[in-house]
Amino acid sequence: MTFDGEASRLVRIAASGDIHADPPSRERICREFRRLADVDLLLLAGDLTTTGDPEQARVVAEACAELPFPTIAVLGNHDWHAARHAEIAAVLEEAGVRVLQREATTLHIRGIDVGVVGTKGFVGGFRGFQLTDFGEPLLRQLYAETSAEVEAIDRGLHEIAHAHVQVVLLHYAPTMQTLEGEPSSIWAFLGSDRMAVPIAEHRPDLVVHGHGHNGRFEGAIGDVPVYNVAIHVTGRTFTRFHLRAGHAPPVVEDDSAGGQRQQTH
Repeated sequence: MTFDGEASRLVRIAASGDIHADPPSRERICREFRRLADVDLLLLAGDLTTTGDPEQARVVAEACAELPFPTIAVLGNHDWHAARHAEIAAVLEEAGVRVLQREATTLHIRGIDVGVVGTKGFVGGFRGFQLTDFGEPLLRQLYAETSAEVEAIDRGLHEIAHAHVQVVLLHYAPTMQTLEGEPSSIWAFLGSDRMAVPIAEHRPDLVVHGHGHNGRFEGAIGDVPVYNVAIHVTGRTFTRFHLRAGHAPPVVEDDSAGGQRQQTH
């Protein structure tokens, strides 16, 4: 399906996860962000700080403040660690970063409406090893937290259904495929495929997440491409995607080879 001849136009997205900023890393992070060019949108997939200190978030805020393109972020478990996540979000928002917390937004970029659903995601496990809504209240509370994240993804994808390009930005993993390499005994703490249900139903163009440092870069939910953009996985600060209107498969820039490769799922 095309949109008024706009399918030939592309949106250039850079994504990064698990930056784990702190004041000693300020110079390096700001230098790497300043080098970003030929980008229309930056996505940050959580764990922007090391221990959830707002001063650590200021490093990322400073790096983003002068960027000539929009930045959208979600928070991760490190950003929640000190229970100062609201302060972290405020620091980032003050620098112009849009922090999505169970929300969706639509941007008009290069003549294309780009919809982004952003939420942290949560834990709970994968098929055959899922936490269920039964037992002790604390465990049921955990299940309910994941349910709220799933509902937010579904609600957000409904909201951006009109967009030419649709993206889901998470921290936790919605598929086991991008966790391969992590010990399977901890997968239940790295994500949940309950989040995959609305993704499979709505079929966005791209899903990115972080969190699984020893996982795999590329996966899929049905024919929806999913990428683990944690810098520990990619080996670089930013991964670049080219997306076109009309639900064409994304093209991933291969910085090491100086070329590009197309997602085949």
